[in-house]
Amino acid sequence: MIHPTAVIDPAARLGLNVSIGPYSVIGADVEIGDDTWIGPHVVIEGPTRIGRDNRIWQFASIGAAPQDKKFHGERSMLEIGDRNVIREFVTFNRGTDDGGGVTRIGNDNWLMAYVHLAHDCIVGNNVIFANAASLAGHVTVDDWVILGGFTLVHQFCQVGAHAFTSMGSIINRDVPPYVTVAGSFAEPKGINSEGLKRRGFDSERILSIRRAYKTLYKSGLPLAEAREELARASSDAPDVKLMLDFIDRSQRSLVR
Repeated sequence: MIHPTAVIDPAARLGLNVSIGPYSVIGADVEIGDDTWIGPHVVIEGPTRIGRDNRIWQFASIGAAPQDKKFHGERSMLEIGDRNVIREFVTFNRGTDDGGGVTRIGNDNWLMAYVHLAHDCIVGNNVIFANAASLAGHVTVDDWVILGGFTLVHQFCQVGAHAFTSMGSIINRDVPPYVTVAGSFAEPKGINSEGLKRRGFDSERILSIRRAYKTLYKSGLPLAEAREELARASSDAPDVKLMLDFIDRSQRSLVR
């Protein structure tokens, strides 16, 4: 299961049935969970914690020091959950003191070739990042988000659950849940209705989300007044409540 050319620090901790390919390098303070497969020429630096059943393909760089001039070697972490697919040339950096010290990736994510996650990013579960999608530092991406190829997300932005970005989107403000954006800089183009259908949202729920989108983007209301309308609608619509909660925690303003 461990190729003889792999270089593994004695302080690394490997779970059961871990496979490590030729010429891969596993550093000190790295923990890899059961049944995880590491391909050839992968470099994993610590402190990094990787869960079980992950697949990390060749030439990935996992857990390197953050690309931040304020970083001076203080202890910081990368945490990766379970059942993630991490493809070729992906780069994940550890956190910084200013950002809480941790870059965190959840479970069941599909991260295609050349994806980059900078320091202190928080990525949820069941996301898909297409080729070369990149997050700058301190970005939060919630569950079920799909980032199109070559999407770029500015520092400190947030992308809400079930959002979708088209290829080449440049995001410099927060993207609310369910919203599809496109362009440079990205603008709202509707809701991710096809994605919601695939995830089992019925027509009534999708209609409720569509109405919320129209309130936010088509009514002509200022954001504060649109928020009041959404608050009234959210009393019996949990999906709208999710959008409302996102608006309340937004710090960079919304794409509008």
